[in-house]
Amino acid sequence: MNKPKVLFICTHNSARSQMAEAFLNYKAGNRLEAFSAGLEPGIINPFTIQVMEEIGIDMSKHYSKGIDLFLGKVHFGYAITVCDRAEQNCPIFPGMGVRLHWSFEDPAAIEGTESEKLVKFRQVRDQIVAKIEEWVEHI
Repeated sequence: MNKPKVLFICTHNSARSQMAEAFLNYKAGNRLEAFSAGLEPGIINPFTIQVMEEIGIDMSKHYSKGIDLFLGKVHFGYAITVCDRAEQNCPIFPGMGVRLHWSFEDPAAIEGTESEKLVKFRQVRDQIVAKIEEWVEHI
């Protein structure tokens, strides 16, 4: 049986969408298969990797991907935008299942010391974890 596929979409695929992909695969990989992509892919933020490793999730094989890697090539049961800019600019996927929007603050946009940035990345990670845990209970 094929597991429903979930695509998390953000602008750069460097933080929020990467965290969501990694955590959903960790939490419910036996029921769902998560992917992530960005409208303007770049590189994964090192703080993303650090805060996910803090909760035991290895992201060493993750890399930033563009949405064009999936458009028209993979059917997703769910497409979830995790930033407002992606929600406003995301193309419509042919054959897409359910489209959702979960708005999370961009931790990479925070100015400050390394410690202050880590605090924000942890806050956003924890918000994503809580949202996914709640969501998987209801699907």
